Amino acid sequence: MARTARRYDIHLLLVGGQREVIHFATLEAFQQWYGEVLTASAPEAFVNVPIRDLEGEYLVVRPSAVIGIRVEPQFGSVDD
Repeated sequence: MARTARRYDIHLLLVGGQREVIHFATLEAFQQWYGEVLTASAPEAFVNVPIRDLEGEYLVVRPSAVIGIRVEPQFGSVDD
């Protein structure tokens, strides 16, 4: 029986060594955000990145500043 992730932690690796962790409830929600916002924007334009689980709070980055993305499914019931 396959386990179902309760959410996905997305680790953004930024230019300069900074890291930011954001969360999405489903992989499809992340893929939609990634496709519509991060890849569709001009490399030097600012885009909003949703922060944690806070509604209406965003980190603003340039798509060209994101040098890596790691997707980590979370299966447990306790937040770290």
